[in-house]
Amino acid sequence: MKVVQRKKNKKIIIPILLIIACFSAFLFLNTYSREQTNSNNYKTTRLESTNYSENVEKVEEKSQSLADVIENVTKSVVGISKLKNTGNSILSKSNESQLGLGTGVIVSSKGYILSNQHLTGEKYSKCYVTLEDGRNFDGTVVWSDVDLDLSIVKISAKDLPAVTLADSNSIRVGESVYAIGNPIGFEFRRTVTSGIISAKNRTIKLEEGENLSYMTDLIQTDATINPGNSGGPLIYANGEVIGINTVKITTAEGIGFAVPINVVKQVIKSFDETDKFEEPTIGIFAYDKEVIPYLTSIAPNFNKGIYVASIIQNGPASNTDLKVGDIITAFDGLEINTMNELREYIYTKKPNDEIQIKYTRGKINREITLKLGRK
Repeated sequence: MKVVQRKKNKKIIIPILLIIACFSAFLFLNTYSREQTNSNNYKTTRLESTNYSENVEKVEEKSQSLADVIENVTKSVVGISKLKNTGNSILSKSNESQLGLGTGVIVSSKGYILSNQHLTGEKYSKCYVTLEDGRNFDGTVVWSDVDLDLSIVKISAKDLPAVTLADSNSIRVGESVYAIGNPIGFEFRRTVTSGIISAKNRTIKLEEGENLSYMTDLIQTDATINPGNSGGPLIYANGEVIGINTVKITTAEGIGFAVPINVVKQVIKSFDETDKFEEPTIGIFAYDKEVIPYLTSIAPNFNKGIYVASIIQNGPASNTDLKVGDIITAFDGLEINTMNELREYIYTKKPNDEIQIKYTRGKINREITLKLGRK
């Protein structure tokens, strides 16, 4: 009986084992087939050191690139003086204190140099320029603006290394910047200092003798600016110019100011393309809201627009309904809140162009058409 039972058990076990073996083979083949099918859905890469070496390479390239960029920009930085030196260069050691050495930056390969008006003088003034390669030129001021403290000097030279201009309207507080200039004189020519953008749209009061004036919409930086840096560029790490260094606070450290480059872009473009610039004018003297804290006795508080402080006699605005005390809010539908925004827009126009001006008088909104004059 036991032998018969064992034979029966074997007959049952063998088919079960065959079924299990077949099922296992099916699962194995199906799993292997899926892995083969999905093998093209991803990519492999080595992780040991590839990313690390790439990061190291990028850091090294960035560091080297910054040095290269600054070196290239300094080739566009020039020395400017109102007095002509008898030596070979205004950057020579002799008489640097008498020369009143300052800085300029080449903005056109055709020989146009941007600087400060207080350094070069007014339009048609003469000054003297020394390039980075040591060549000397007589320069003529072809454009200047005393309120902006900017000027453009023309020298008889071609194929000069011109800088690239950034968009100064997009600057942000905290961004790294570099100032280049000729502080003190010969021994420290083309000095580079670094810092950050400390603030934007700053207004400062200037008291020079009996004259009182205001500079508005300035870039504040803690990059060191000293006498002789006037007219030099304030640049990003990529070499693009965001402003022209103009003034510093002498009673504190690390508070310097630059004029935003956007305000003069259209002027530079016009000279570069046509060798001239016909400056249009509205015929008003105005302030934006940043100046109002200094003028509370004569100007109202307002949040938007610019305040008309005076109207030039026989100017374009004198023939309109515009009056002192009005608040201009827009030109041709473009909202205007700062004097630099006003200049940027007007500089895109030409004398005799007509513009639409929106303004408020009290609580009444008004609008006029004005034909621009020639400054």
